Amino acid sequence: MRIAIDVMGGDHAPGAILDGAFAALESLDPGDELLLVGKSDIIRQAMAAHGVSDARVAVVDAPDEIGMDESPVEAVRSKPKSSIVVMSELAHRRAEDSADIVMSAGNTGACVCAAQMSLRRLPGVHRPGIAVILPTFGGPVVLCDVGANPDPRPSHLAQYGLMGEVYAREMLGIANPRVAMMNIGGEEGKGTGLIKATRDQLRATPNLNFVGFVEGRSLFDHAADVVVTDGFVGNVVIKLAEGLASGLFRTIAREITAIDPELATRFKPVQKRIYALHDYHEHGGAPLLGVNGICIICHGSSEAKTITNAILKSRGMVTKGLNQALVNRIAEADTKAGGA
Repeated sequence: MRIAIDVMGGDHAPGAILDGAFAALESLDPGDELLLVGKSDIIRQAMAAHGVSDARVAVVDAPDEIGMDESPVEAVRSKPKSSIVVMSELAHRRAEDSADIVMSAGNTGACVCAAQMSLRRLPGVHRPGIAVILPTFGGPVVLCDVGANPDPRPSHLAQYGLMGEVYAREMLGIANPRVAMMNIGGEEGKGTGLIKATRDQLRATPNLNFVGFVEGRSLFDHAADVVVTDGFVGNVVIKLAEGLASGLFRTIAREITAIDPELATRFKPVQKRIYALHDYHEHGGAPLLGVNGICIICHGSSEAKTITNAILKSRGMVTKGLNQALVNRIAEADTKAGGA
């Protein structure tokens, strides 16, 4: 399996990205290969410093970078030699030298744009969406979309429910995922026209276990296995959750330390275990569902651990045939809807 990684993208690039890639080597299969995309001199210097001479590591030169604050479409078009664009094109080459997985912690919009331009969409997909596995108190929840499509149509959102269902079944092992729509309330009459139109399409989707609306507070009660929302709201939700979890753990640790330092020392291992369950670094990256390839979007603040986990977990999307399962499910739903 060949995994192409944008070395230059992310708040802590290139150091954290390269550290994470090097750390993943010992857990990869002998036939796997990492394609490190970025400024070749920086990559080779890091390889020398870490003593990495593994034949499974290849350097792909990309002299340009796309900044986090650049306009995605303009940057992709004006910087064809940027690491994000070169990385995406690696998945579009001839079968013998193409990448099975592409991965970036850089500008999300640029990564989505480049992936759609190079990989194109899977048959039947209207608009790709980013699916995040959100850890909750009752179990993992697939949230889609979280940033690829901030201004969707009802058909886009309805298909996110379908693709999220497949992702939950194939990657989380949930036999019949419950699919819900994020809304300001659970009542049928609440929500915008977009929300209500999406609800109607989800309800009409054949063989979809649609359970209706969920509020933000119900998200962490595991009221559904898949929650559909637009990219704007989804992005706000995951960042709010990340900030809240981090802040709560710091506050709890500070208060316990102030009351009983010895108790704080004994509580620390428990705190670490609980925090790991809700730490996005443990979950790696999120797939851009719907593109004709495996494209992983990593958090902009990804650390080495984040990248390592993203590399290792993304392999399962290839080995389990996630994209073919998406194509089959979309075709099945379209056929049954057409014959209804």
